[in-house]
Amino acid sequence: MAALALRDTSGPEGPGPQPSAMGGKCRPTALLEPPCGAWFGAFVPHERSDLEDEVAAYEKRVGRKLDIVYTYHDMSVPEGARREGQLLTPEEQRVGEDHMLLLSWESKWWGGTKAQQPTWEQIAAGELDASVIDVQARRIKDYGERTGKKVFLSFDLEMDTRTPDNGTPAEYVKAYRHVHDRFRELGVDNVVWTWIITGYLGHADLFERMYPGDEYVDWIGYNQYNYYRCHDTDWLTFAQTQRATHDWIRKNISDDKPLMLSEFGTAVDAKRPQRQAEWYAQVPRVLKSLEGVRAALQWNHRDPGPHCNLALANEAAWASLREVVSDPYLNQPLK
Repeated sequence: MAALALRDTSGPEGPGPQPSAMGGKCRPTALLEPPCGAWFGAFVPHERSDLEDEVAAYEKRVGRKLDIVYTYHDMSVPEGARREGQLLTPEEQRVGEDHMLLLSWESKWWGGTKAQQPTWEQIAAGELDASVIDVQARRIKDYGERTGKKVFLSFDLEMDTRTPDNGTPAEYVKAYRHVHDRFRELGVDNVVWTWIITGYLGHADLFERMYPGDEYVDWIGYNQYNYYRCHDTDWLTFAQTQRATHDWIRKNISDDKPLMLSEFGTAVDAKRPQRQAEWYAQVPRVLKSLEGVRAALQWNHRDPGPHCNLALANEAAWASLREVVSDPYLNQPLK
């Protein structure tokens, strides 16, 4: 099927000024918010390969440069050349020369022993300041001083799935605020603080209890997918995966913070190979109707378990995504 045939042109274009009407006013804000549309980004797997090469390969297939490149890190003690515990690896810094970076910092020690796993109580008490938090804060500060660039930083994404193992909701809030305040005490002013939840509304009570507060959060992100057989659910459209969570956040957490679809994607339907392409074709129309959503990051990877490959499955899906991300709404000036 041709990419043009998949394009969804029904329905309203959505609220807000269009790029052509704004002229020079479309420059990003101090908090990296694009006032005329939304950023497009992705998580690009690179476990066994070079981040720069994988980003370039993804961009070649999608037909454009990414605005945001999303990477993940743990809170292990930085040692030698170990990359997991280093915010802003050399590869990330090179990618950051012409992209924005979203760094997800998890309160885990991947591959570490049970005793090495940090808890929110320990973080809030400052027990990791000297060994981990201050080290990473200074790395980010140095990056900003050398390049003049800011980074999006998320502390413990999807924290609603990590209680009680990491601690209580109240301990999470204290830990988040401690990390934020410690960065501020060290003069780190090039971080855009991004609070990322699953978006699963069965956890709505946890979201309210784990929100650090408006003064500690610049952007709010949520990760919602069409899991289909991965979680044995009905097939959900892009709108069905996003709208209910968007509306709940606007009503219960913040009515004005910029929002980020920090991970979005769909499984495949083996019986209907074109269905994934059709799903992506809905993205621009729906995105424009979600008030305040200023970034959408595609998850091009798999989750654990059978039927859980959420990566683009075939050329029809890639052609559909290429059409989606060529929309002017998703092509905003970086400067």
